[in-house]
Amino acid sequence: MALQLCTGVFGFKPGENLPLFGGMNEFLSAVVAARLLQPHLQMPDLIGIVACIEATVPFRKIDAEGRDYTFHLATRIRELSRKLPGKISDEEIERHVTQVMLDAVKFANRDVEGFAEPNPGKFLSATWQLIEESNAPLIAVGVYTLQDYRVALSRMEKFLGSLNPQNIFHHYGHFPDDAEFARLNEAARKNLAFACDYLGAKITSIAIIEALALETGGNCPISMFLGDIHSPDGRPDRVEDFLPPVNFVTELKSRLLLVLEQGRAQESSSDLNASPLTAYTYRCMGHEKSMEALQQSKRMFAGELSPLEFLKGLDREMILAITDACAHIAISRREALLKLHVKLSE
Repeated sequence: MALQLCTGVFGFKPGENLPLFGGMNEFLSAVVAARLLQPHLQMPDLIGIVACIEATVPFRKIDAEGRDYTFHLATRIRELSRKLPGKISDEEIERHVTQVMLDAVKFANRDVEGFAEPNPGKFLSATWQLIEESNAPLIAVGVYTLQDYRVALSRMEKFLGSLNPQNIFHHYGHFPDDAEFARLNEAARKNLAFACDYLGAKITSIAIIEALALETGGNCPISMFLGDIHSPDGRPDRVEDFLPPVNFVTELKSRLLLVLEQGRAQESSSDLNASPLTAYTYRCMGHEKSMEALQQSKRMFAGELSPLEFLKGLDREMILAITDACAHIAISRREALLKLHVKLSE
């Protein structure tokens, strides 16, 4: 009975393959919940619980007729309610559908409330947790490579960049009201844009280090070029300790620079909370040129540009300073880095 109920609420059919990113996890959770609760609750209440879980399937698009998932979920609940034993009037069914849908939308919107977080540093902290959870190599602190790190950042940047802020929060009837719904959507838009800028700046800076590594021996642990995060002997030397000061560039997003320099809202076990190297490159290039460099770095990742071509296309003074700083940290590659410094100076 629990499986049949969940299938009806989710709109799945017997024999259908469950979509990995389109409700499988939520469906299985709903089946477990329904099986555990069915001895204790009436069917209308079970429908409501399963509907709340279904509503948390995230980021669903508006259909061709301009209807979001709430329309289709309400339709399925209405059909299930009509099949309940006993005589239930249309008015009672509609009251039940309305109450279930209001509860489901409240539950679903609370599930993604972080997208409306007013503090971008807190939103980034939640994003960083997802990066760490979904990229197993990052667990090995001090061992994960430059490419491991860059791929993890790139995946999240691509994912967040693909999200439509209009598909994050939902409403049903008059809840939430128009003003609150507009606020949620605008907050989501700003947070997504901020996170993509942040990740883009981070990818740009790590691409520079990756290019230096590829030109001097190949991919390697990130700590080889940037320094360790922790050390039992006190604070370890880091690449930023050897970077020269840089004047403030006016074409910057000051809030983004603040988070890069001061850090996200929560500490991370696998990465520095602040991003001093990225703050340096961001200050050197400014926002627009940082984003242009991001696109060039993607060409390098795709094999359309050599690492040397990528490096030579960036500000020479900045690249030479970073090369020198890395030579202080990457002792085993110091000689190769100094030779590369000469090549980049030409």
